[in-house]
Amino acid sequence: MLHSLKLLFPALIPSWRFFDQIAPSPRLEYALLCNASEPQPHWQPYRPQPKHVSPIPMLWRVIWNPKWNETLFVVSCAERLLAGVNPAHSEAEILYRLKRDHTLLYPKQQGVSHIRFRLLLLSRQGQELLQEVAYMSLPKALANI
Repeated sequence: MLHSLKLLFPALIPSWRFFDQIAPSPRLEYALLCNASEPQPHWQPYRPQPKHVSPIPMLWRVIWNPKWNETLFVVSCAERLLAGVNPAHSEAEILYRLKRDHTLLYPKQQGVSHIRFRLLLLSRQGQELLQEVAYMSLPKALANI
Protein backbone atom coordinates (compact mmCIF):
# COMPACT_ATOMS: atom_id res chain seq x y z
CA MET A 1 0.00 0.00 0.00
CA LEU A 2 2.78 2.43 0.89
CA HIS A 3 4.55 1.69 -2.39
CA SER A 4 1.37 2.49 -4.34
CA LEU A 5 1.03 5.82 -2.54
CA LYS A 6 4.64 6.68 -3.40
CA LEU A 7 3.84 6.10 -7.06
CA LEU A 8 0.61 8.10 -6.91
CA PHE A 9 2.01 11.04 -4.94
CA PRO A 10 3.97 12.66 -7.84
CA ALA A 11 0.83 12.55 -10.01
CA LEU A 12 -1.21 14.33 -7.35
CA ILE A 13 1.41 16.93 -6.46
CA PRO A 14 3.62 17.45 -9.50
CA SER A 15 7.10 18.87 -9.46
CA TRP A 16 7.65 22.35 -10.84
CA ARG A 17 10.93 21.30 -12.44
CA PHE A 18 9.47 20.69 -15.89
CA PHE A 19 12.57 21.31 -17.95
CA ASP A 20 16.22 20.39 -17.60
CA GLN A 21 17.13 23.63 -19.33
CA ILE A 22 15.40 26.62 -20.85
CA ALA A 23 16.20 26.84 -24.56
CA PRO A 24 14.47 28.15 -27.67
CA SER A 25 11.92 25.79 -29.17
CA PRO A 26 12.90 24.88 -32.72
CA ARG A 27 10.62 25.86 -35.59
CA LEU A 28 10.29 23.34 -38.39
CA GLU A 29 10.17 24.37 -42.04
CA TYR A 30 10.15 22.07 -45.03
CA ALA A 31 10.69 22.34 -48.76
CA LEU A 32 9.32 20.19 -51.56
CA LEU A 33 11.85 19.69 -54.33
CA CYS A 34 11.65 18.61 -57.96
CA ASN A 35 15.16 17.16 -57.74
CA ALA A 36 17.79 16.64 -55.07
CA SER A 37 20.01 19.50 -56.24
CA GLU A 38 17.44 22.31 -56.33
CA PRO A 39 19.46 25.41 -55.32
CA GLN A 40 16.89 27.72 -53.66
CA PRO A 41 14.03 25.76 -52.11
CA HIS A 42 10.80 27.46 -51.07
CA TRP A 43 10.57 26.94 -47.29
CA GLN A 44 7.14 26.50 -45.72
CA PRO A 45 6.31 26.35 -42.01
CA TYR A 46 5.16 22.96 -40.74
CA ARG A 47 1.61 23.19 -39.38
CA PRO A 48 1.49 26.96 -38.75
CA GLN A 49 -0.71 28.07 -35.89
CA PRO A 50 -3.96 29.87 -36.76
CA LYS A 51 -4.05 33.57 -35.95
CA HIS A 52 -7.46 33.24 -34.29
CA VAL A 53 -9.47 30.36 -32.81
CA SER A 54 -13.05 30.93 -31.76
CA PRO A 55 -14.17 29.84 -28.25
CA ILE A 56 -16.07 26.64 -29.18
CA PRO A 57 -13.21 25.04 -31.16
CA MET A 58 -10.80 26.18 -28.45
CA LEU A 59 -12.82 24.33 -25.79
CA TRP A 60 -13.05 21.25 -28.00
CA ARG A 61 -9.25 21.31 -28.42
CA VAL A 62 -8.89 20.93 -24.66
CA ILE A 63 -10.73 17.61 -24.88
CA TRP A 64 -9.64 16.27 -28.28
CA ASN A 65 -6.61 17.48 -30.22
CA PRO A 66 -4.54 14.62 -31.68
CA LYS A 67 -3.02 16.83 -34.37
CA TRP A 68 -1.54 19.16 -31.74
CA ASN A 69 -0.21 16.18 -29.77
CA GLU A 70 1.53 14.93 -32.89
CA THR A 71 2.94 18.41 -33.51
CA LEU A 72 4.38 18.38 -29.98
CA PHE A 73 5.94 14.99 -30.73
CA VAL A 74 7.58 16.44 -33.86
CA VAL A 75 8.95 19.35 -31.79
CA SER A 76 10.33 16.80 -29.29
CA CYS A 77 12.00 14.96 -32.17
CA ALA A 78 13.49 18.26 -33.37
CA GLU A 79 14.83 19.01 -29.89
CA ARG A 80 16.36 15.53 -29.65
CA LEU A 81 17.88 15.97 -33.11
CA LEU A 82 19.55 19.22 -32.02
CA ALA A 83 20.75 17.59 -28.80
CA GLY A 84 22.24 14.67 -30.74
CA VAL A 85 20.05 12.08 -29.01
CA ASN A 86 19.37 9.34 -31.56
CA PRO A 87 19.42 11.75 -34.53
CA ALA A 88 18.66 9.11 -37.18
CA HIS A 89 15.41 8.14 -35.46
CA SER A 90 14.35 11.76 -34.92
CA GLU A 91 15.05 12.71 -38.52
CA ALA A 92 13.17 9.64 -39.79
CA GLU A 93 10.12 10.47 -37.65
CA ILE A 94 10.07 14.08 -38.87
CA LEU A 95 10.45 13.04 -42.52
CA TYR A 96 7.73 10.42 -42.18
CA ARG A 97 5.24 12.98 -40.87
CA LEU A 98 6.22 15.56 -43.48
CA LYS A 99 5.69 13.02 -46.26
CA ARG A 100 2.38 11.84 -44.84
CA ASP A 101 1.04 15.39 -44.46
CA HIS A 102 2.25 16.24 -47.97
CA THR A 103 0.54 13.24 -49.56
CA LEU A 104 -2.68 13.95 -47.65
CA LEU A 105 -2.76 17.61 -48.69
CA TYR A 106 -1.41 17.30 -52.23
CA PRO A 107 -1.96 13.70 -53.36
CA LYS A 108 -1.15 14.22 -57.03
CA GLN A 109 1.26 17.16 -57.03
CA GLN A 110 3.35 16.85 -60.18
CA GLY A 111 7.12 17.01 -60.23
CA VAL A 112 7.82 16.75 -56.50
CA SER A 113 10.28 13.95 -55.86
CA HIS A 114 12.30 15.05 -52.80
CA ILE A 115 11.75 16.74 -49.48
CA ARG A 116 14.03 18.36 -46.93
CA PHE A 117 13.56 20.26 -43.71
CA ARG A 118 15.37 22.73 -41.53
CA LEU A 119 15.13 23.71 -37.90
CA LEU A 120 15.13 27.38 -36.98
CA LEU A 121 15.87 28.87 -33.59
CA LEU A 122 14.26 32.24 -32.92
CA SER A 123 15.82 34.78 -30.61
CA ARG A 124 15.20 38.42 -29.85
CA GLN A 125 17.81 41.16 -29.83
CA GLY A 126 16.13 44.32 -28.70
CA GLN A 127 13.11 44.75 -30.96
CA GLU A 128 14.52 42.56 -33.72
CA LEU A 129 13.57 38.89 -34.12
CA LEU A 130 16.49 36.81 -35.40
CA GLN A 131 16.29 33.41 -37.06
CA GLU A 132 19.21 31.01 -36.93
CA VAL A 133 19.25 27.83 -39.00
CA ALA A 134 20.29 25.22 -36.45
CA TYR A 135 19.92 22.13 -38.66
CA MET A 136 19.25 21.40 -42.30
CA SER A 137 18.53 17.91 -43.57
CA LEU A 138 19.80 16.53 -46.83
CA PRO A 139 17.23 16.12 -49.62
CA LYS A 140 15.44 12.80 -49.25
CA ALA A 141 13.49 11.05 -52.01
CA LEU A 142 9.82 10.77 -51.12
CA ALA A 143 9.79 7.22 -52.42
CA ASN A 144 12.44 6.21 -49.84
CA ILE A 145 10.65 7.55 -46.77
